[in-house]
Amino acid sequence: MTRVALVTGGTRGIGHAISTALKYRGCRVAANYGGNDTAARQFQAATGIPVYKFDVSDFAACQEGVTRITRDLGPVDILVNNAGITRDAMLHRMTKENWDAVIHTNLDSVFNMTRLVIEGMRARSFGRIINVASINGRKGQAGQANYSAAKAALLGFSKAVAQEAASRGITVNVIAPGYIATEMVRAVPKEILDTKILPFVPVGRLGTAEEVARCVTFLADDAAGFITGACLDANGGQYMA
Repeated sequence: MTRVALVTGGTRGIGHAISTALKYRGCRVAANYGGNDTAARQFQAATGIPVYKFDVSDFAACQEGVTRITRDLGPVDILVNNAGITRDAMLHRMTKENWDAVIHTNLDSVFNMTRLVIEGMRARSFGRIINVASINGRKGQAGQANYSAAKAALLGFSKAVAQEAASRGITVNVIAPGYIATEMVRAVPKEILDTKILPFVPVGRLGTAEEVARCVTFLADDAAGFITGACLDANGGQYMA
């Protein structure tokens, strides 16, 4: 059976790799994006994966987006909640607007999207929900109280929903990547990378988006039905829980 997969933030960085990997595993993939039309058009042209623009922090927009995807591709079997932003500042300097922006995009979106697909998954007795968190949701990070809080919350959310949905053939898991060689990380000055980041990664390098994507395809597989409520730490050994 061909599964329908929906990846939020699915046209750039880690999301690009996840969308592509799921397509190559035989899924019909829908890639959501929020704002970069140029990157989305380039992604669609390069991969042939259809793109859907809507704001994952807005429940009504998500509802409309899921309706369009279901009409075009079929009911969603695999949901990858990957969309995320950063608005970094030390807490004593963080604005309420930057707190809200991160919580809405990184956490509220996971409720929105999961709520909109889980009833259909329950009715069909199958579902794979994979929430992309972060090493900084596991250990915390100075300057990222908003981001760390949102990503940490994904673990509690996932464990609760995993318990609710397990008897209906639905698994809910978390992937917590460490430092991945995305556009954002590559923008870090080399001196900072060499002195403040890489020395604390036991494998001695950044991860790749493709390595995170392989974690997703593993958890999304039909054969992964006995794994639920788990967190897969893909961080090169930087944080071991």
